[in-house]
Amino acid sequence: MKFVLLFVLIGSSTALFAQKDTLQPAYKRFPVIPGLQLFLSDSSKYTKENLPKDKQVLLMLFNPDCEHCQDKAVQIVAHKEELQDTHIIMATTSLISRMTEFAEKYGLTKMENVVMAKDPFYILPSFYAIRYFPFLALYDKKGALIRTFEGSVDINKVLKAYRSAR
Repeated sequence: MKFVLLFVLIGSSTALFAQKDTLQPAYKRFPVIPGLQLFLSDSSKYTKENLPKDKQVLLMLFNPDCEHCQDKAVQIVAHKEELQDTHIIMATTSLISRMTEFAEKYGLTKMENVVMAKDPFYILPSFYAIRYFPFLALYDKKGALIRTFEGSVDINKVLKAYRSAR
């Protein structure tokens, strides 16, 4: 009887460990820039092929009504000089009109390295298993994930990760 119980315990613990990887969010299992199927304000498509070569990428998922996202937009504009060599994609699932209003209100339209885009298929929130906005993912020049940030995080932490990856 003890032998059967031991066998069952070992078998069930092995099954739990075998499933560990499938419980991780997709971005942890595939730590590269995901396939992008975004739309710009003019309804043109924006995909991974549109990314500039040899530039770090900061992908920020946001909601225009989120106060932390609004604060992050202010911080990005305030540190635009330090981020000028980073390609920034700000993606939302909100309406394109709300996205455009957000970009204009916070001065993001004046930054050439910022792309505002809509994720109409809700691919990114599920890929990153987002719980809190804003969600930031920083990628190196080769498209490998450096670090992610979720919720209200100071821009200086993002800049530190950015500098260490150069």
